Order: sequence, then C-alpha cells, then structure tokens
Amino acid sequence: MNTPRFGAQLAAARSLSEAMQLHAERVEAIAQFVADAVLSDHRLLTCGNGGSAADAGHFAEELSGRYRTNRRALPAQSLSIDALSITCIANDFGYDAVFSRQVEAFGKQGDVLCAFSTSGNSPSIINALHAANARNLHTIAFLGKEGGRAAGMANHEIIVPSDDSARIQEVHIQIVHFICEVIEQRCHP
Repeated sequence: MNTPRFGAQLAAARSLSEAMQLHAERVEAIAQFVADAVLSDHRLLTCGNGGSAADAGHFAEELSGRYRTNRRALPAQSLSIDALSITCIANDFGYDAVFSRQVEAFGKQGDVLCAFSTSGNSPSIINALHAANARNLHTIAFLGKEGGRAAGMANHEIIVPSDDSARIQEVHIQIVHFICEVIEQRCHP
C-alpha cells in the first residue's frame, strides 16, 4: 500500500487550478451576478449534501456574517443547515424533497439558488433546481466530474473538471471566496 504524499495532492490541486483558468471569465460573471442580487436585497439560498452542505453553509454565513470586512448583513440562507426542517421534510416527503420544499417555502422571484454537488446526480439537488426554476429563481450549479444530471439545469454553472470530490470541493470553496471578495469590494469601493 502506497502512503499518500502531500506533494502529490498539491500537484493535483495546482493542475486543477490551471484547468480552471478556462472558466475564469464565467466565475467573474457569476460573482457579479450574485453581488447584484444580494446587494439588491434578493435572498441567496444555498444547498448541498455532505461536504457540499458544508460549502453551502459556509457561503451563506460569509454573507450574513462577514468574509473579511465589516459591512451590512446580506440575505443568505443555507437550506442544508436546519436539521429540524430537513428531518421533518425527509420523514414526511422523502429525502429527495429536503431542499425543494424549502425553496418553495423561502424562494421568491429574483432570489438566487446556489446548488452544490460534486457529482451533479443527487436527487435532492436536481429537485431543488427544478423547484427554483419553477418559481423563477435564478440558479447557479456548482458541479464536478461531468456535471451529472444537473448539467444544463441552472442559469449558470461551474463544472470543475475532476473526478476527485475533495479537489472539486476545494475549487468550489475557492470560487465562493472569490464571490465574497467581489461582494465586499462592491460594498467598500
């Protein structure tokens, strides 16, 4: 059994970062889009499962709290955090509905749903995107691999070209941090 090497992990991350250069303009456009929405008091809803739930929660708290600078609180909410809602919905409607029911409850036209999935195949994410599209929310999908079944479902998408969930999540959080930087720069030009 080969022992994992940190240098190999760093090399894989560096290679993926270089591949993401092809998506830099798309990421910058998405950042401006999210900034326009939340700075106009439209709500940002986020969702994901497992590690992607952590990324979704992190994105929301960076906006309702702060990223680097003090600024007004921005309307952001993670649908992955409320264990009471998730378990109630999962019990009554099945796990596949845990995010779509919350989108129906909280999403208003003009709001933004950011869905995180390394595979793009999670039924709960697919259903959340369907619900958001039906309610005229703007949708952004943070995906990996080849985008899975979620590819093409969102108004905007970032597909990280990797099969490694850890590397995909690292890029997703790097994009989240970039979006936060853009928002805070617009709050404090």
